[in-house]
Amino acid sequence: MEVCYQLPVLPLDRPVPKHVLSRRGAISFSSSSSLFGAPDPRQLSQRRGAISYDSSDQTALYIRMLGACVIFKQLFPRDVRVRSQVGFEPEGRGSYPYLCIDFRTLHSCSESTSASSLIPGPGFISAGPVSGRRLRRLLSFQRYLHSSRLLWGTTHLNPLHILDEDYIGQAKCMLERVGSWNFDIFLFDRLTNGNSLVTMTFHLLNQYGLLELFQLDMVKLWRFLVMVQEDYHSLNPYHNAVHAADVTQAMYCYLREPKLAKSLTSCDILLGLLAAATHDLDHPGVNQPFLIKTNHYLAKLYRNSSVLENHHWRSAVGLLRETGLFSHLPAEEGLKMERQLGSLILATDISRQNEYLGKFRTHLNQDDLCLSNASHRHFILQMALKCADICNPCRPWELSKQWSEKVTQEFFHQGDIEKKHKLEVSPLCDSQRNSMGNIQIGFMTYVVEPLFAEWGRFSDTRLSQTMLGHLGLNKASWGGLVQQERPLSPDELEPSRPASVTMPTPAITESEPESASAAEPTAVTTATATGATNSKEIPQGRKES
Repeated sequence: MEVCYQLPVLPLDRPVPKHVLSRRGAISFSSSSSLFGAPDPRQLSQRRGAISYDSSDQTALYIRMLGACVIFKQLFPRDVRVRSQVGFEPEGRGSYPYLCIDFRTLHSCSESTSASSLIPGPGFISAGPVSGRRLRRLLSFQRYLHSSRLLWGTTHLNPLHILDEDYIGQAKCMLERVGSWNFDIFLFDRLTNGNSLVTMTFHLLNQYGLLELFQLDMVKLWRFLVMVQEDYHSLNPYHNAVHAADVTQAMYCYLREPKLAKSLTSCDILLGLLAAATHDLDHPGVNQPFLIKTNHYLAKLYRNSSVLENHHWRSAVGLLRETGLFSHLPAEEGLKMERQLGSLILATDISRQNEYLGKFRTHLNQDDLCLSNASHRHFILQMALKCADICNPCRPWELSKQWSEKVTQEFFHQGDIEKKHKLEVSPLCDSQRNSMGNIQIGFMTYVVEPLFAEWGRFSDTRLSQTMLGHLGLNKASWGGLVQQERPLSPDELEPSRPASVTMPTPAITESEPESASAAEPTAVTTATATGATNSKEIPQGRKES
């Protein structure tokens, strides 16, 4: 039997009924009526999209199709005109280009919003009260909710939902091995249609039971994660949502280590996972020196001190407050969690690598780390996040090499911009003077190896041995590739140590959380793989944010 659905049609001068405005959901449909009976997963390619309702925009109905994204907007009855305009916009990472057709009724009523005050959304030629970013969030929100139910194992009465189960089922199988160090985040991102960060973070939070423990509203949490993923720049080759998902998965592996698993509190775990997911939020794809020499407003705002890290933290706090994820907690408790989140994110500043590494080494030499102490647990979380952030050289070669290519591409892109505008090219960003292999060997030698050697002393487990083993093999592989490109003498094969840079300690301002401003020396000597002052131009695991 063929099932047909018909949408109610309302004239433009009639308001949408309240019961329709309060409806939240979607209707999925395909081009073949045979799919409405017993759908065959092989016919997934025939699916065309969904119709979504949202109660926040009181006069809008959004229809999402593979070929088009259509907005029907009804406004005031007087002086109504209908105008359609067409343009192309590449959708978010992992999606097909969508044809955007805007059927919006315009008017010149005094009570209406003037056209000049409307914020244009990306991909739409005509202005409108709904931005392109917010529109994409609304359109994809129902899809995320549907995916979450499938991942939770909830069954549906509507047989049409089986259209999504082919790929979701494979992603669910991968999540069963999310604690494996060989986890392929690139494959997982493809299986989740570019939603690896949302799916990964929500799964881990739910697996730890944090939603029930902290009484987190599921809708608010989903909205927060969707907004976080959207605020990562998909055009960045390296600093994008896939990198954030990879760091989150690595952080989960560290949280499962015996010393941490038996000592960390639920609050520590929640902060660790959220910090991993947001640690590079809204990264511009360039490093701090670039922002400083171009007089970027962020460099002025944060006084050239941990510019990107402060921006990532403040952006995460903004989304927490916008979604009200912690609004049910006491105000003081919420502020404390925001400060601790900032302390974790600020620790990823690679220019302060020697500061944190020296402190870590001192604790290990004195054997005075006590994980029953809250401040010591927080410090270990900082070190775990630092390791997760630059762990790419410790992954299997097939994964590590992909990250190396992506980070080098981002470096060289910045160098091309600097050349175009006749600026001094930042270290490691000149494609004519640097090779991928030499960049990686230097980074592994002077940044990754010292950090993971100390982490191995702290947590001498099979995982630590595996990471150090991959690190040695990957370094040897890059050395072999460098030799193939240009035969070098033994002296030339030894990577040159980056120049040490004496940096003033960032002043403790209101931009840094209290927990991040513990007693600091008056000067910090930093040796990075770039040799650049207060920059994060380290490849592959390098922290540019």
